[in-house]
Amino acid sequence: MRAVGYVRQIDKLGRLVLPSDIRKSLGITSGVDSVEFFLDNESVVIRKYRPACVFCGEAENIITYKDQSVCASCIEELKGAR
Repeated sequence: MRAVGYVRQIDKLGRLVLPSDIRKSLGITSGVDSVEFFLDNESVVIRKYRPACVFCGEAENIITYKDQSVCASCIEELKGAR
């Protein structure tokens, strides 16, 4: 992880602004993409959200079914489990 040296104030509602060059480098489009937050000891990690398969964790070829993300491989495996 590289340090970029930005300091941002958190407003009264707990919001903060991600600098535009960070959003650009992560491919985050305002109003389109989501981010996810993780705690790592005393640090907060923010990354672009990518849905992943609920079964195997794969993030490629994802299909959403009844609000759940499932990859194409697991769908094929489930078809064979009938």
